[in-house]
Amino acid sequence: MAFSMDDLLWMGKVLQAAGQAELMPRFNRLAPDQIARKTSAFDVVTLADERSEAAIASDLARRFPGALIVGEEAAGRDPELLERIGGRDLAFVVDPLDGTRNFASGLPLFGVMAAAVVRGEIMAGAIHDPVTGSTAYAFRSGGAWLEHEGGGRRIDLRVAAPVPPDQMDGVIGTNFLPEPLRTRVNQRLSSLSTTCWLRCAAHEYRLAAAGQVHALFYNKLMPWDHAAGWLLHREAGGHSAHFDGSPFLPAHMSGGLICAPDARSWRDLKAALLD
Repeated sequence: MAFSMDDLLWMGKVLQAAGQAELMPRFNRLAPDQIARKTSAFDVVTLADERSEAAIASDLARRFPGALIVGEEAAGRDPELLERIGGRDLAFVVDPLDGTRNFASGLPLFGVMAAAVVRGEIMAGAIHDPVTGSTAYAFRSGGAWLEHEGGGRRIDLRVAAPVPPDQMDGVIGTNFLPEPLRTRVNQRLSSLSTTCWLRCAAHEYRLAAAGQVHALFYNKLMPWDHAAGWLLHREAGGHSAHFDGSPFLPAHMSGGLICAPDARSWRDLKAALLD
């Protein structure tokens, strides 16, 4: 089952519609009973997540009958969905509200993400920011770019120029690392120029693809958090790999991930934080 550039632009409009109809009207307006804890105090789900996912999945199913649709909330109810991503002619991985903790806290730093996976390979991705009305797109071998709602010029995305680790600005997420690796990496963060963590992969990947930060570092790899962003970073010229140097695939949920401007920067960053 093919997936075209026109399909990608259509998918971006689906994410925009979900943001406008399901997320923004509920931002800063959620009642306490519309926020629920999942696996931890950090891992929460809201009515906005559920409504956004239902709207996106419905639109995708109408345009692509027979495609597998793996939403974050649906996979929580049926974890076996994750095992089917790599074996389908066409699958969609959807994060209906990335940065839910920010959203539930009234922090305007969240996004909507979707990726099209064709026979196990990420073909296209879109990351929409409902607050600014902008959408970042990536198409395999077709580049990465940013567009704003209502038209306007396309802004091509490009990762930052390579620099040594002590000049890198990095988004470094260590909270899901096992000990003693977590402590070791945390002790080495000062080897970079600056580090932060936004609690929102959607914006972290957009920053890296636009050259606003040099590096991303993750351990937990749920596909809805990383599929669209990984392709965005790659199509913006970046290099990424698991901690052991092997390539990332959407069916991989472990092994860590480091994203850097190029292969040499990746090796230098790995050495600084892990070796």
